[in-house]
Amino acid sequence: MPKTLINLEHEDKAWLDREARRRQVPMTELVRQAVRSFRLTEESRQRPNLQQALARTAGLWRQGDGLIWQERLRGEWDRAE
Repeated sequence: MPKTLINLEHEDKAWLDREARRRQVPMTELVRQAVRSFRLTEESRQRPNLQQALARTAGLWRQGDGLIWQERLRGEWDRAE
């Protein structure tokens, strides 16, 4: 695992030290968890490309033939006029 040197405000470093003691984990583990959480949040906010969207949604429809369902809905539009 690569090492990284960062500068923190005194209050932030003091809080990390206290939180690490409270959780009984190394301060570096808290930083790793925070960075991972931030990265996952940011990645989830990005709009997926078409291939990613198709991969994420493949197999979600479980209510029979989707084409029959579409045609039934479109038939409702024709009847509404």
